[in-house]
Amino acid sequence: MQQIFNFLIRNKNNILFLFLLALAVFFTIQTHSFHKSSFISSANVVTGGIYSWANDFDKYMHLDEYNERLMEENKQLRNILTNLNDTISIENYTDTSSFDGTYYFRTARVINNNFAKPNNFLTLNQGKEAGIESEFGVITSKGVIGIIDRVNNRFSRVISILNSESRINAQLNKTNHFGSLIWNGKNPNIVQLIDVPRQAPVKEGDTIVTGGKSLIFPEGIPIGSIQDFKLDQSESYYHINVKLFNDMTNIGYVYVIENMEREEILELEQEEDEQ
Repeated sequence: MQQIFNFLIRNKNNILFLFLLALAVFFTIQTHSFHKSSFISSANVVTGGIYSWANDFDKYMHLDEYNERLMEENKQLRNILTNLNDTISIENYTDTSSFDGTYYFRTARVINNNFAKPNNFLTLNQGKEAGIESEFGVITSKGVIGIIDRVNNRFSRVISILNSESRINAQLNKTNHFGSLIWNGKNPNIVQLIDVPRQAPVKEGDTIVTGGKSLIFPEGIPIGSIQDFKLDQSESYYHINVKLFNDMTNIGYVYVIENMEREEILELEQEEDEQ
């Protein structure tokens, strides 16, 4: 306590000067509108900057929450749009929010992603408890990711499009010429489309999409664009290099696609095989 008193006594002149200066500034601001408005504007700039920084920090801390919310909203939109032709006509409107369409979309987050091996897989944070089963398709808003091959209660594994055993039906977006999408294990940005007949009007830059000839993906899901192409040794089919729309080294959230008619179609095909 004595030290405080000693400090005040030693610096009494300085303290008195600062007090009088503060008092003068206060009265100047209060009695002059220009100075008052300038002070308030300056204070607003400082506090506004603090509030802006705090708001940006809060947004950053809640990015995962915002992403999950957007994915959920996009899932609902995809469920509506994919089944739109089955639910809306000019003469008759059906509420798509309760309609059980051909394809159903779920959301999931990638918790592990391989892309540097010949056979790559992704792991999702959703499994049987979320309604996910094997043979479900996996995509992002940019294009195809792969196909579910293993599932437990809480997690699922995806055969990546960057897998030497992956085979996905794909076609030229402008025509119905289709082939099989594979990966040669080299560039994670480039996959190959094979068995496209030479009659197909193949051009660099054209878009490749899912063909819809399987029970996994709807027709028209984007995959990539044609980088280059050549005829095989028999000169009967094209070998096409496709640059993926997705950056397979940077996948966060995905959509998992269920074909609601798959089991019924498989049962019918099995009955035909048994006859």
